[in-house]
Amino acid sequence: MTSADLLVDAFGRIREEVAGVVDGLSPEQLAFRVRDPANSIAWLVWHLTRIQDDHVADAADREQVWTADGWAERFALPFAAAATGYGHRPAQVAEVTATAELLLGYHEAVHARTVDFVRRLNGPSLARVVDESWDPPVTLGVRLVSVISDDLQHVGQAAYVRGLLGGG
Repeated sequence: MTSADLLVDAFGRIREEVAGVVDGLSPEQLAFRVRDPANSIAWLVWHLTRIQDDHVADAADREQVWTADGWAERFALPFAAAATGYGHRPAQVAEVTATAELLLGYHEAVHARTVDFVRRLNGPSLARVVDESWDPPVTLGVRLVSVISDDLQHVGQAAYVRGLLGGG
């Protein structure tokens, strides 16, 4: 198994969990928040997908799926196109509403682009520095593991909220 195979598998597991967590939920259920400052399933799935899209597009030196493929227009959220949800306040979290199909469609598009990129990676490419604003500088491998970790945490949070709804 290569490092690319491991990355494809990890991102595939995120994809499976995202599909399961939104499956069969109404927009109202996706927007449910346990209490005011809490995150909804819609926000969590949108945010984890936006972070993956943002970070992978930056590493691949290409435009994000969000803007390149018209997802920003389809979601019609009241944020700048560059917004990823990082630093969102509770009122902004509440503004992220969507159907399961829309959330899953965007995630599927980002997943496909991510897998296309990571399939071609190897040890030397993973050692490339992608962010020098940190000490130590961040390599591509570290950035991708960070995205995987963040995505898995957020999809786990979404699954917890789904469980509170009685949705499995």
